[in-house]
Amino acid sequence: MRTNPTGRQLRLGTELRKLRERAGLTATEAGQLLGSKQALISNIEAGRAGVSPERVRTLACHYDCQDKALVEAIADMIGDRKRGWWEEYREILPGPLLDLAELEHHARSLRTTITARVPGLLQTVDYAREIFRQGVTELSPPDIEHRLSFRIKRQTVLYREDPTPYEVIIHEAALRMKVGGSAVARQQLKHLLDMSERDHITLRALTFDVGAYPGSGQSIYYAQGPVPELDTVHLDQSHGLTFLDAEAQLRKYRTLFDRLDAVALDTEKTRDLINSVINDL
Repeated sequence: MRTNPTGRQLRLGTELRKLRERAGLTATEAGQLLGSKQALISNIEAGRAGVSPERVRTLACHYDCQDKALVEAIADMIGDRKRGWWEEYREILPGPLLDLAELEHHARSLRTTITARVPGLLQTVDYAREIFRQGVTELSPPDIEHRLSFRIKRQTVLYREDPTPYEVIIHEAALRMKVGGSAVARQQLKHLLDMSERDHITLRALTFDVGAYPGSGQSIYYAQGPVPELDTVHLDQSHGLTFLDAEAQLRKYRTLFDRLDAVALDTEKTRDLINSVINDL
């Protein structure tokens, strides 16, 4: 029995609970269909008990779920049970950070919009170190280095053999902030230009001229799953990380990104803006 299920294990249980509830069954009734007790269903749905792909398919059959793509995507969440690289940080960093790395590792694509800083996957070492130094919670030097190494390892999703498509909409304010001073800021902006040349990375800017825009002031991260039902929204706030996966929430943030697409600069004009900011430093 697991005592600290990962975010992915919790999401697997949540999706099975959604299927059961859509079928109008209680946990007790679902257990009876499996020839087991209600406690097993509750533990599976809470991420405390493991479940095989075959049992996922059996449950989906009992729940009369006709969406084969969704069922197979849920079954695939079980994976090969290998420990991801983020597990080496299990006793060092907060659990939600590890859940974020796992989410990024499995995502089919990533989208983010950010106002006040460069997104983590595109940060240089010096820029990221300064961000950690200025955090709401004061970190010790060793803690800063742990978080820094973790952040850099997260960036491997952009460098692996089959890199994850990554779309960034960044506000001009973030581009103009001299995080760490002019030298660090210049290095960071040049890194953005280099990364924006990669085929799987789309970098677009929102200028001050846009004025108010959908989602302004928020840092929003959208991870696409193998099917839309398994998408996830991640919000990074001062009180901690929040993960959203309700259908209405996902629909809201998809609409938000569509509206942002309509007002953001195209990629070439974004590069021109970044070069202009570099020249102003």
